[in-house]
Amino acid sequence: MEAVSTSVGLSVVVPVYNEEESLPHLHAAVVPELEALGRSWELIYVDDGSSDASFEVLRGLADADPRVRVIRFRRNFGQTAAMAAGFENAQGDVIVPMDADLQNDPKDIARLLEKIDEGYDVVSGWRAQRQDAFWTVTLPSRLGNAVIGRMTGVVLHDYGCTLTAYRREVLSEVRLYGEMHRFIPAWAAAVGARITELPVAHHARRWGQSKYNLRKAVRVLLDLLTVRFLLTYATKPQYFFGRLGLRVWGLAGLCWTWTLVKRLIWGEPLYTDPFFMTGIFLALAGLQILLFGLLAEMSMRTYYESQGKTIYVVRETVNLPAADPLDRRQRR
Repeated sequence: MEAVSTSVGLSVVVPVYNEEESLPHLHAAVVPELEALGRSWELIYVDDGSSDASFEVLRGLADADPRVRVIRFRRNFGQTAAMAAGFENAQGDVIVPMDADLQNDPKDIARLLEKIDEGYDVVSGWRAQRQDAFWTVTLPSRLGNAVIGRMTGVVLHDYGCTLTAYRREVLSEVRLYGEMHRFIPAWAAAVGARITELPVAHHARRWGQSKYNLRKAVRVLLDLLTVRFLLTYATKPQYFFGRLGLRVWGLAGLCWTWTLVKRLIWGEPLYTDPFFMTGIFLALAGLQILLFGLLAEMSMRTYYESQGKTIYVVRETVNLPAADPLDRRQRR
């Protein structure tokens, strides 16, 4: 992708996977809305290894308009990877991803930007009137949103809505893996972003087939466990493993106490008692968990210190000279 020499106000990122039918209609609907914004823009399509003629359609769109940029993957890596590639190559001060199937309405982009201009860092779209199958898509999505909100502490109605506006500096602190594009608002909240949500239109799919299935829901739940751990214990993993190990030791102590009580009151054998053996097993398990926590603590410190990363994120400074990361590492 060619570098952009001038400042871009808005980058719209569109992951694409086998959407040759919808792409011309999407492009015809998006461009007039972007033109009407009165700010510079770019439109980034990321072809996620499509097996149809999607890339040929995208190449034609890019040849006709230099503001249209295309990234093509060698194979299908998934929506999260496509969004990550789009974010990394975007030049805009504000980045808005959207789906390629025209279920998102391009007219809502202007409404999202109005909320960004009010001072928010993330404006999450909320498909209040979803046009998807209720039992196989809408209901699992609603249940997932409730679980994600409870576990991350960032309560939103719709974590799965791609149409969301982000300030560029917020996304610069986010690294995406698995199905974690759904958790970007939670990551943003962890670095102090101001978040709100806005009801947006949602249309029934007219072209192609939905890529959503229940297997994705399972992967989202597994990623949620990772997100929960990283949000809470990324810089202090021993707090998690240490508490768990001490609780396991506590159970071992209870087993030994009960064994001793039975020995003193009823004269039952000590060393052959199953609770005594269980206590030994739990004590060893607790020790292993604590040692695993120490290894995690060392890995965390290596991660931050070897790359000169900080455990904090600065929003802005006043009258403070910029620090040279190399000098900071040399002073250690």
